[in-house]
Amino acid sequence: MRAFRVLLLFQARRDRWVLPIWMLGIALLGFAAATAIGTQFATEAERASILAIAAANPAFLFLRGVPDGLSVGATTYFQAFAFTSVFVGLINTFFVVRHTRADEELGRAELVGAAAVSRATPLVATVTLGLVMNGVLAVLVATAYVLAGLSLAGSVLAALAFGCTGVVFLGVASLVAQVMPSGRGANGVAASLVGLAYLIRGIGDSLGTASADLTRVTSSWISWLSPIGLGQQSRPFSEPNVVPLLINLALAAALIAAALAIRTRRDLGTSLIPDRPGKERGRVGSLLGLAWQLQRSTLIGWCVGAAALGAIAGGLSPLVGDAVAGNESLRALIASLVPGSNASISDVFIAALVGLAGVLAAASGVQAILRLRAEEAEGRAELLLSTPVSRVRWLVAGLAVASISVVAVCGSAGVLAGVAMVKSGADASVLATTIGAAMAHAPAALVFVALSALLLAVVPQQTIAFSWGLLVAGLVLG
Repeated sequence: MRAFRVLLLFQARRDRWVLPIWMLGIALLGFAAATAIGTQFATEAERASILAIAAANPAFLFLRGVPDGLSVGATTYFQAFAFTSVFVGLINTFFVVRHTRADEELGRAELVGAAAVSRATPLVATVTLGLVMNGVLAVLVATAYVLAGLSLAGSVLAALAFGCTGVVFLGVASLVAQVMPSGRGANGVAASLVGLAYLIRGIGDSLGTASADLTRVTSSWISWLSPIGLGQQSRPFSEPNVVPLLINLALAAALIAAALAIRTRRDLGTSLIPDRPGKERGRVGSLLGLAWQLQRSTLIGWCVGAAALGAIAGGLSPLVGDAVAGNESLRALIASLVPGSNASISDVFIAALVGLAGVLAAASGVQAILRLRAEEAEGRAELLLSTPVSRVRWLVAGLAVASISVVAVCGSAGVLAGVAMVKSGADASVLATTIGAAMAHAPAALVFVALSALLLAVVPQQTIAFSWGLLVAGLVLG
């Protein structure tokens, strides 16, 4: 029991900056969403205009979720839950892999195992801390919703939906960490499963049935196959239902039990999927080539995500223009976002979604800089710098790859948005416009890259927490 307590405190100390920043950021996003909807769409008629557009277009349902009534709380939950649940899922998966498979890969778990500690104790400590983390997150989200003026009962159930969804992905990552041979592989698979849950939820929602007044949509049974879809089905601000949350908790318990069973039988460092040995000899011609080789697979993932977002933006833009065309009050509201501009409704919509691609670009650049911190903390940079290589050249190579990542992610979103619009019947010249709209976010993303590099130079031990914290702060303020 003492070993469990020590490990629990040690893991909490390692994440004493990262987890609070992410949890507070998610709570602030909830507060901002509820406040904005209550202010900008103060009447039921205004909220009905928004919900009607979403309910009538399956593509909107795929992207956002299903409307569930005209109250401010229901509209907030519709707008925020599915998207924010992806962040909640990623927090849990990265947290678990960092304290399980990554520790085995780096030798920390071997040191712990040399003491009088059972094989499963580190995983039990990680799961326990993860449950506490999701509980605290639920409390913060509920508090944010109540402070924004939403009902107490609905806020509590909505917060529990976030927490239960997070616990499912805590179990998913615990099991994936036993299956995959490396920390990076486990992170990739676990993050992909979060994306798959969002995709399944989107398919089920897009096949849903809208009510006659277009204020509610009933998802198809497919949504119930996704932890995110189950959380959405709790309907906290209209017809509260705890059964989907209980299903999520049961699923999480089964996944965690399976992970513990495998861990008690698995030797340290092994995995259900064996590691494939690399080439006997490697050859990298430059520091830039080394930085590129370390980041290329991650960059491809960011570009695929941005490209998908761009394709959705371009494909939906004609639908948005048609849906808003007959609604003068909504046209006036959207036009107020860009006063004095001649931009069309479709242009404003694409600019908004491409702006999300700018956030992805900033995240990709920050992650590239944090890779340098990982190389330094894990001792590989020391070996590299023992050769005739200066620290400045090493940092510049990392900055170059981070900058390339920003440009590539922005460009992927812009190109796919333009291609989708051309496929929908737009003139080919729109491609230059969408690429320009996407690349306009690159300078802001590069600011976060530069700030992360500065943190790496000045306060290296706090680089990870502060870098992500600055990006979350920028997202909340935006």
